[in-house]
Amino acid sequence: MSAFCVRGLAGHGLLRWLSAVLLLVAVIAPAAAEPITVMLDQARIIKIPDRAATVVVGNPLIADLSIQPGGIAVVTGKGYGATNFIVMDRDGAVLLDKTVEVKFPSDKIVVVYHGINRETYSCTPECSRRLTLGDFPEFFEKTLAETVSRNTQAVGAAATSAH
Repeated sequence: MSAFCVRGLAGHGLLRWLSAVLLLVAVIAPAAAEPITVMLDQARIIKIPDRAATVVVGNPLIADLSIQPGGIAVVTGKGYGATNFIVMDRDGAVLLDKTVEVKFPSDKIVVVYHGINRETYSCTPECSRRLTLGDFPEFFEKTLAETVSRNTQAVGAAATSAH
């Protein structure tokens, strides 16, 4: 019986030691483990090392990153999912390696389902069609065509008024 108690006490000591080590690792672990979260179709400004010269984006269909002066970068959510980016200096040394998670937009939206077909509306405050990945192709394409047409007309009007 006493052998059992000794092993039990030794086990508790090991457990305490392991708990202390895990706590220390959690406290000392770099913040690099936390992903950068950005909403679809939105941008987020992050701080990067000043020596940054090159950026490699794992999947540019999910997120994009552009370096700005002064150690600033802009991360833009392009598609749902997760990817990573690597920032390197001129010599190719890795300065930063981060995961980016792109999530569904947080603005006020209404999603309408017709069977398996989905339509998304932005309701800020009136509800209007919104281009959202995963919407029914006919709805998405019609909304995209309307948006492109409107933007083309706006650019044309601005060019005409500038002359």
